[in-house]
Amino acid sequence: MQRELDRQREKLNKELGHYQAALERLRERGDAGGAAELEAKLAEIENSLQDVESRAANVRTGYVYVISNIGAFGDRIVKIGMTRRLEPLERVYELSGAAVPFRFDVHALIFSKDAVGLEAELHRHFASQRVNQVNSRKEFFYATPVEVRDALHRFAGQHLIEFTEEPQALEWRASRNGGAGGTAPPGGVLTR
Repeated sequence: MQRELDRQREKLNKELGHYQAALERLRERGDAGGAAELEAKLAEIENSLQDVESRAANVRTGYVYVISNIGAFGDRIVKIGMTRRLEPLERVYELSGAAVPFRFDVHALIFSKDAVGLEAELHRHFASQRVNQVNSRKEFFYATPVEVRDALHRFAGQHLIEFTEEPQALEWRASRNGGAGGTAPPGGVLTR
């Protein structure tokens, strides 16, 4: 997390330097219109830098996500996790790697100033529905996305950025329909 914030800070500072130099050149040439455009862009970059600094100061800030993979786990299992990454969907794409046959679907993405606490609260709420009762690091629960959304409404101060009830499950559905030339029997296993 810290490395990602440092990279983002470095990128933004470099961009800031380029825009400041270009702004000085435009002002020297008397290009008021171009200078105004660059000043607006500089303000955006400065706001982004402030966001990075506040995220660095508050290590509890992040995103809680609710995802599923009906092709791998069925339609009544969700994963409730959190990430502090600046681009939270990177974590979902990472989880959709080679370890599972299909990509995960995102049902909810919640920005929280206390993502650590929100994730823990959701895990406590669904503790009796935990798939792996022995290893609490496995964050899969026998629940539907709607059940998680309903639980989220009980926790004040959360910003639900995205919610999708039905998984797209594009790869899984295409595979069941005989994608890539195979045929899928009623049980859903693709045969060739």
